[in-house]
Amino acid sequence: MTSILFVCLGNICRSPSAEGVVRAMAADLELTLDSAGTGPWHVGEAPYGPMQAVANSRGYDLSTLRARQITRDDFDRFDLIITMDKNNQRDVQAMRPKGNTTPVRMLSDYSKKPGTDVPDPYYSRDFDGTLDMIEDAARGLIAALRDQEQ
Repeated sequence: MTSILFVCLGNICRSPSAEGVVRAMAADLELTLDSAGTGPWHVGEAPYGPMQAVANSRGYDLSTLRARQITRDDFDRFDLIITMDKNNQRDVQAMRPKGNTTPVRMLSDYSKKPGTDVPDPYYSRDFDGTLDMIEDAARGLIAALRDQEQ
């Protein structure tokens, strides 16, 4: 079973959406999925209401998810850590325990536009655009996971 942690800044928009989208799209795969933020501001909170509304409109239920902050233990608990932008990537890499080799990739590495930041809709207000990018990358991630199974 592959375990994946999605990471964004506050864990209320992008990373819980990525978790929910991949969970729905890859229901037939044996995956352990979670999400976390690099910051502590929203720990214990549900995903942001406008993000949940857009996700719900596309069939993704994020209502049971709760924000948490990434920990150094996550590097040992997960097979892959996926970040939403270059700042998250830098912050996650900075907390990597010495000697740990868990891959840390950007979500867009699995998209049609590798290396692109998934913009934070909490600030941009473009919840649909963010979810479009997440869905595109989720399809690529799932294809890569299916290839690994073969």
